[in-house]
Formats: sequence, C-alpha cells, structure tokens
Amino acid sequence: MRKSCILMHISSLPSEYGIGKMGRSAYDFVDFLRKSGTKCWQILPLSPTSYGDSPYQSFSVNAGNPYFIDFDILESEGLLEHHEFSSFTWESDPDKVDYSIIYENCFKVLRMAYDRFKPTKVAEYKAFCDENKKWLDEYALFMALKDKNGGKAWYEWDEEIAMHKAKAVSEAKKELKKETGFYKFMQFQFYKQWGELKKYANDSGIQIIGDIPIYCALDSVEAWASPRLFQFDKKHMPTAVAGCPPDDFSPTGQLWGNQLDIPQKDRL
Repeated sequence: MRKSCILMHISSLPSEYGIGKMGRSAYDFVDFLRKSGTKCWQILPLSPTSYGDSPYQSFSVNAGNPYFIDFDILESEGLLEHHEFSSFTWESDPDKVDYSIIYENCFKVLRMAYDRFKPTKVAEYKAFCDENKKWLDEYALFMALKDKNGGKAWYEWDEEIAMHKAKAVSEAKKELKKETGFYKFMQFQFYKQWGELKKYANDSGIQIIGDIPIYCALDSVEAWASPRLFQFDKKHMPTAVAGCPPDDFSPTGQLWGNQLDIPQKDRL
C-alpha cells in the first residue's frame, strides 16, 4: 500500500522561541497531517547537536535534543513562569534558527525549571532514570564534564579523565552530582514530551519515521566511555576515519572524520 509522507523536522516547526519544539505547533502539525490524509511524518535525528549544530554529529546516540523541550508545557507543570522564557530574544530572523542564541539562552531557561523540580517527589523521574541507567548516567557525566571544561572535546581534557580512568571518573561523579542531575532532568523532560507527542500522532493514524547518524561522532560519550568499540590507538585517537570515494558530485571524495567501529567479532 502506498502512503503519503511529509518531511518536517521538529526544528522547522513554528515557534516563538527560536526553534521548533514539541508543543502546540507539533500537535497542530499532526492534526494537519490527519486532516490531509497524510500517513507518515518523517523527521531527522532527534539527538543533541554538537559541532556545526548538525543532527548527524551528536554527543550521544541515545539522548534527545534539549532544544526541542517545550517551555509552555513546563510552565503548565509549574516548573517555569511565562516571563522567564518570553523575555529572552530568541531569534534574529524568524525564518531561520540562530543556534548561537539558542545555545546561550535555552539552558538558562531549563536550569530555572530544574531548580524548581523536586526529583524525589516524582516517581516517574526515578523510573526513567532506572530504566535508562545503562546510558543516562554516563551521558550526564560526559555533558557535565564538557561544561566544566568550557565545552572542549573530551580528548582535550586532563589525561586521566580523558582516558576514562576509573578513579578520575569516580571523583568526577561526586564533584558534579548536581550538574549530572540537570542533564538527567533534561532527558526526562525530553522523553516525556516526545513520548506524548508520538502517542498523539500514532493515535491519529500517523506513523513517525526518521533518520539516524551513520556513525558516532568522535566527541561523543560513546567514544569517550567505550573506546574498545572503535578503531582507536592507545591514546584513544582514531586510526581510521569514515568518508566516501570520489564520485560525480565530489571528484576528490569526502573525508567525514567519524571514527569507525571495530567489527563485532574482533571486540574484546
């Protein structure tokens, strides 16, 4: 059976806050799809953007992009007051996403929400952290360490923590407990809002289909915490990187720079 599909990434939805979010405009778009008889909504990767703000270069293969968390929903939950996010200047051109503005302001707003959040009183939050512990703890620590190091890539940190030495990691977990809590909070809010939006779409007869990056990024929690999975040398630097050979569109080929996985049979 043939189905109609529209490609519209979350970031391209209408928004007063500089970038599309998983709030009212997303639900309105689902309603439009349903009324128009469109059966599929195609999106791009939902992962956090890193260098160049590309969804194909992410700090994590599991995490969701905090930029898409809807402020109005947080306000309805008592975590924000409207003036706290409406008073910011969110865009320089309403037709474009200015990632520098989003980067500077979005986390300021989300930290206000985090300061009001009472994790011990939210059973759903504890369940989320328990269910996603396998990736969430390491991701939250990775991002907290990036903040501590001024946003630098992990391979530019002090050697002990860059090499993921057990003692350094243990000390960092104790030192950055509040910061890791902030990143867990953002992932909880992202996945809660995304789950509700996806359910609404599915209940409306709309399938959501999407894309994922071909490779992990070098500056990612996976590369930092699981170097054994990649073609790295003893200093955890790539011995080979991804690209593609010359073709009609690129006579010299392309060098993407992403590290390559070790084949499953060769992993320790």
